[in-house]
Amino acid sequence: MMKLSPKHYSTLAVAVATSLFMSACSKAPEEAVSQANTTEKASQTVLPDSTLLVNESRLSIYHPVELTSDLSHLSDNQQKMIGLLIDASKIMDDLFWKQAFFGDKNAFLNSIENDDVKHFASINYGPWDRLNGDNAFLSGYEEKALGAEFYPHNMTKADFATATFDDKQGLYSLVKQDEAGNLYSVPYSEAYKSELTAASNILKEAAELAEDPSFKAYLTLRAQALLTDDYLASDMAWMDMKTNPVELVIGPIESYEDQLFGYRAAFEAYVLVKDLAWSEKLAKYAAFLPELQKGLPVPAQYKAEVPGSDADLNAYDVVYYAGHSNAGSKTIAINLPNDERVQLEKGTRRLQLKNAMRAKFDNILIPIADMLIAPEQRDHITFDAFFANTMFHEVAHGLGIKNTLDGSDTVRGSLKEHASALEEGKADILGLYMIQSLLEKGEISEGTLEDYYVTFMAGIFRSVRFGASSAHGKANMIRFNFFAQEGAFEQTEEGVYRVNVEKMGAAVAALSELILTLQGDGDYDGVAELVANMGVIKPQLAADLARLEAANIPVDIHFEQGKKVLGLN
Repeated sequence: MMKLSPKHYSTLAVAVATSLFMSACSKAPEEAVSQANTTEKASQTVLPDSTLLVNESRLSIYHPVELTSDLSHLSDNQQKMIGLLIDASKIMDDLFWKQAFFGDKNAFLNSIENDDVKHFASINYGPWDRLNGDNAFLSGYEEKALGAEFYPHNMTKADFATATFDDKQGLYSLVKQDEAGNLYSVPYSEAYKSELTAASNILKEAAELAEDPSFKAYLTLRAQALLTDDYLASDMAWMDMKTNPVELVIGPIESYEDQLFGYRAAFEAYVLVKDLAWSEKLAKYAAFLPELQKGLPVPAQYKAEVPGSDADLNAYDVVYYAGHSNAGSKTIAINLPNDERVQLEKGTRRLQLKNAMRAKFDNILIPIADMLIAPEQRDHITFDAFFANTMFHEVAHGLGIKNTLDGSDTVRGSLKEHASALEEGKADILGLYMIQSLLEKGEISEGTLEDYYVTFMAGIFRSVRFGASSAHGKANMIRFNFFAQEGAFEQTEEGVYRVNVEKMGAAVAALSELILTLQGDGDYDGVAELVANMGVIKPQLAADLARLEAANIPVDIHFEQGKKVLGLN
């Protein structure tokens, strides 16, 4: 539950000095949204005095990275436009706070006296540790609501199932409750009208500075979409952008924050600058999607959909993150749009965030490999393999099936709160399948299969540290446990891991078949069983992760970002 405690606590400054080691409350039953019913007045209340429930060392798990890029090749108007896009992104950030946290952002942060704790709270967008199962790290706050702030605090899954109202599964609406207890929906465009109007106006202003016609069209349509909740036209326009040096992803996009059903999308934004040289290298791979779809290791009916071929791959420097994309662990690659209609007609675009990726490789992956990968295989840990594994993860989102075989629903709708974790697992495993296939065809000439496998293995240790509340974390746990079951790796007497290349290949095929079948069947119960049995950190892995923590290896990165960092006015 996410209610305020009636107890009174000393200030955070005292708490940090004493370094308390208390654990947060356990999760409430899945059937209910895990937050007490509160009045509107109470929901805006923030405890001014709270104690820290974790060791002070937990506050330093994010490595600071200055988020910058060379903008010298951009025109004055393009640089001015980036400033406007950052302004619009800041509004998305404030909106995500409202979706993630029940109280007032400024009141909450201002109540925290210790700067390190305040910084940690700002990274997590509230008092819950996103990389530790969403457990509270401050006293006075119990479990985070599974449905965040998308649903009434006292609503159960049973209440939702029996209710009849418009837009029950809507991506772009909040679910509210009237005085009689009846549920109803409120569109984002209405609930957040003033903020979205302001963001829309900024995008229109930026569009006037856009030198690329396709980017101008996208900004104009996206500005309109923020006011109407109809993002289809702007998503289609976004797919048509090929030559713009500046990029923007903005709006309610991913539904990971809705851990109750996975229906509601959260606000976020990325401001990006295209790396033209790297993008040219990547352009050829999207063309292989239809062919690779045919070769998937499943019966024909599970690969009958033809992925769009009008998809592209590009590399970027990201210069600003906001909202969901900035909460907790940082995204290093993007595959959008999520709309199945767009995917089937035009495919998706895959954006590789090269500077953020490099920061994670240098500061996290290499130190992990030095501790947990067998010495004789450490030379197989390469940035090219890390980049490719990440890139093909995003490409692989376009493979498989988007609608269940019986035609009753989308895969996302059928699998509900488990859809995101399984989709991320699919993308990881099919990304490896793609690399195997393209290496065999000679289309990938950099490195060996062992490079990609060993780097992938090290990447599991990196991502599994994101915890059980993350879709990516659950996906990595499932994959680690499945690979262990199949003998894809072994742990030596020295406590390091050695990849078995032959058995890894067989495990990739077996897990690919399992995931694609579960998705095509819309098998909610089967996925729930898989998550329950394999989406967990078992004792040996927990011990290995504790070694990484004891060595003070960062779990993820956080950004020093904005106009000042970029040298913009």
